[in-house]
Amino acid sequence: MKAIVQDRYGPAGVLREAEAERPEPGAGEIVVRVRAAGLDPSVWHLMTGLPYMMRLMGFGLRRPKDRVRGWDAAGTVAAVGAGVTRFAPGDDVFGVGSGGTFAEYCRGAAEMFAAKPAGVGFEAAAAVPTSAITALRALRDAGGLRTGGRVLVLGAGGGVGTFAVQLAKARQAEVTGVCGTDKTELVRSLGADHVVDYTERDVTAGPGRYDLVLDTAGNRPLAALRRVLAPRGTIVLVGGEGGDRWVGDLRRSLGGSVRSLFSARKVKAPYVRPRPEDVEEVRGLLESGTITPVVGRTYPLAGAAEAVRDWEKGHTRGKSVLVV
Repeated sequence: MKAIVQDRYGPAGVLREAEAERPEPGAGEIVVRVRAAGLDPSVWHLMTGLPYMMRLMGFGLRRPKDRVRGWDAAGTVAAVGAGVTRFAPGDDVFGVGSGGTFAEYCRGAAEMFAAKPAGVGFEAAAAVPTSAITALRALRDAGGLRTGGRVLVLGAGGGVGTFAVQLAKARQAEVTGVCGTDKTELVRSLGADHVVDYTERDVTAGPGRYDLVLDTAGNRPLAALRRVLAPRGTIVLVGGEGGDRWVGDLRRSLGGSVRSLFSARKVKAPYVRPRPEDVEEVRGLLESGTITPVVGRTYPLAGAAEAVRDWEKGHTRGKSVLVV
């Protein structure tokens, strides 16, 4: 099968299309004929091997342990392993794979996939899993999102941000979205009550006070974010490729978390690892229309390196998706 592989860490040029062995399902697993695969920040981290600390966490010291990139996929079940009863060959699914999804076939635990809603296309479904789950758990679990709260979303036009705006509005929150000029209309169309173009105004210099600040961009000092935080509010840090080459944004995250131990205003930096119940929950949100994926651009499988380069420029609207 064709797959996007890498044999060393480096810039987007290390990604190449090559022949790879088609995966076989183990017990409790399925193999999916991939129709579309979503691009998320973890692809960049595993491609570059940055921050270096990540390599010590089992992803490979000198080269990636798994050659094929990608986590999110949507497609059709091609084979099922022993003990799998919830899916059969021919079922359309979406979810989080293992061993790489930028390929014609991927495998993964059956419990990490859900039935694709009939009215949702493969490209849209592939944009959902990691980003929607991250937004959901960042707002609800880490941020304690409450009905009617005031929420500030930094990076509102990106993959996590577009879902965060929609999820916050579903809880009747008053949402302020911060994004670049080219995404203001998009963020407004998602339901944001207020949209701030960061090229024209620094939202942290304003008089606003927010119960929850979700920072998906990682390029503002915590001191600036605290200025607009309500007395008992919470800052949630997710994503962001800032920080140094060794520990990334860890110093900022840990420093804020420690400081918040002595304050009613909290800073949280959750590590969101998708769970089976998360996949089912976002399926329900997708089927009900509570969330609508924003697919900014699609690329052919062979265009994976180009997709990453475009993502690095920071101007991607919503999610980028590879069509297989």
